[in-house]
Amino acid sequence: MNEAAKAAGYLWLIPALPLAGAAFHVALGRRLGRAAVHFVGPAVVGAAFAVSLFAVAQLWAAPPGTALVDRVYPWIHAGSLMVDVAFRLDALSAVMILVVTGVGFLIHVYSAGYMGEDPDFARYFAYLNLFAGSMLILVLADNLPLLFVGWEGVGLCSYLLIGFWYEKPENAAAGNKAFLVNRIGDFGFLLGIFLLFWSLGPGRRSLSFAEIAARAPSLPPATATAACLLLFLGATGKSAQIPLYVWLPDAMAGPTPVSALIHAATMVTAGVYMIARLHFLYSLSPTALGVVATVGAATAVFAATIALVQTDIKRVLAYSTVSQLGYMFLGVGVGAYHAGIFHLVTHAFFKALLFLGAGSVIHALGGEQDIRKMGGLRAHLPLTYGTFVIAFLAIAGVPGFAGFFSKDEILWYAYASPHGSPLLWAAGFAGAGLTAFYMGRLVFLTFFGESRVDPEARHHIHEAPASMAVPLVVLAVLSVVGGYVGLPQHWLWGNRFERFLEPVVGTLHGAEGSPGTQGLLMALSVAVAAAGIAVAYWWYAVQPGLPALLAYRLAAAYRVLLHKYYVDELYDRAFVRPLVRGSELLWRVFDVRLIDGAVNGTAEFFAANARIWRRWQTGNVQHYALSLFAGAICVLGYLLWR
Repeated sequence: MNEAAKAAGYLWLIPALPLAGAAFHVALGRRLGRAAVHFVGPAVVGAAFAVSLFAVAQLWAAPPGTALVDRVYPWIHAGSLMVDVAFRLDALSAVMILVVTGVGFLIHVYSAGYMGEDPDFARYFAYLNLFAGSMLILVLADNLPLLFVGWEGVGLCSYLLIGFWYEKPENAAAGNKAFLVNRIGDFGFLLGIFLLFWSLGPGRRSLSFAEIAARAPSLPPATATAACLLLFLGATGKSAQIPLYVWLPDAMAGPTPVSALIHAATMVTAGVYMIARLHFLYSLSPTALGVVATVGAATAVFAATIALVQTDIKRVLAYSTVSQLGYMFLGVGVGAYHAGIFHLVTHAFFKALLFLGAGSVIHALGGEQDIRKMGGLRAHLPLTYGTFVIAFLAIAGVPGFAGFFSKDEILWYAYASPHGSPLLWAAGFAGAGLTAFYMGRLVFLTFFGESRVDPEARHHIHEAPASMAVPLVVLAVLSVVGGYVGLPQHWLWGNRFERFLEPVVGTLHGAEGSPGTQGLLMALSVAVAAAGIAVAYWWYAVQPGLPALLAYRLAAAYRVLLHKYYVDELYDRAFVRPLVRGSELLWRVFDVRLIDGAVNGTAEFFAANARIWRRWQTGNVQHYALSLFAGAICVLGYLLWR
């Protein structure tokens, strides 16, 4: 990280504006009413986006390799640890703040329409603004401790928003699940930070990224690997990778705009960003990179197979997110950090559009989420249908759409990178075909064929209002044009996205393969995507009875996929139940008998002692006189006896 630092005393405004919005909603939201909240909630994120644009423009005008730094105040000065609240804007964090504030602003605007009638509107926007502010702290942080503050902030907000409708027990349970699963990953993340602190050598340590980059080459290989793997454990929780992915599908319990914010612009991208930010550390450990790439490839295929048979429109998209995050980790795991971040950006566009489009469908059908009870909606929801199809073509990797460029770049480096292999490429290739198929299935079941909408829900069907429609259109445009900043090197202006990030994440050297090989692999990925779409069209639009027949004949495999490989059941038996039984044992033996027994026993001892002695304190004068007389006799008897 050979960057020149330039002071910029306004960077703190970028996270502070959404945080101020959250404070406003808590203090004054209900008092000032719905209109004020619906204005302030999106406005503070829009203002943060404007400041972000100004900061990125200033960074763009500076020489390559410049970073804007805002040291706000000293934070932790204890012994050799000297940590400041400091924000750093370089090419990587510039990309992230534009995604968080830009896409986040559109989701906030959409929320004003989607949650317009919810009685808890102020609490909702307080959580939503807090979520955006926490993510901005995470991506702007100049050091690991401050990054961890944002890391935990988005974890808290996910719990609050997933369980927003807490009066439903299943929603509260989903929020608890997300919170607890992420605590497992965060425990590993903290251990990684501690290990780096103790291993970076003597002297003042701030755990800033510049300091870690300067001292990392002196780390023993085993220490670097251990730190990378511990930090990656945190990433598997935040970014929903095997084995800690199980919370994300249940996160659908929250409002649909929350799902869009979690899946597209904030929390789940944190793990990918963290690895790209610490690329200098991961590059020291081929073992850690191999683990990241393998877990990413396995997750991409594993989650895609589950998405094949899900019937909840949001759950299909949730497993799609898990799979697409696997692609991002595959990219950074083979050393192509810019490719992983590029897919993060394009995915933010089309996945936000998919979730908001799903929200428009759910809103139109009065809350219905089962795709088996939809069909024929393209005639009733033309805008939603058109924008949803654009997002579908983008995620499927159809040429010309944003997802095509970022997905194929990851597949190319999975094959050609020194850290890649044909097996990793094959996993990504299979995931591409599965993605095209299950997303085609979702589109054809929702918008094509005969209507299967329940009669009582048909009168609800209506197109999205303007506050929901405008974000759909903007995201649809971005889902088309967003990939053209990252063209293959030998196309037109080449990969400007890679060149922009190069001063921060470097360039992957040693990739083997000719432009002809790259073109062949690209043609294969396009072919498998086209095949997936064609099969989905034939099965669900032309021969809609065929999938049910296949499910009947392949009942065992269908049940396994429908029950998500029984992973939740496995975790319940292997971890949850033993922990519950162990907790009950500790409660009965240690809590009730030892702790409560010691406390209550001490109290009972003194109570019994008091019961004995209070017999002498009756308040009766005759008793006291008799006691004095008896005492006097005893004293006289003692004196005479002597």
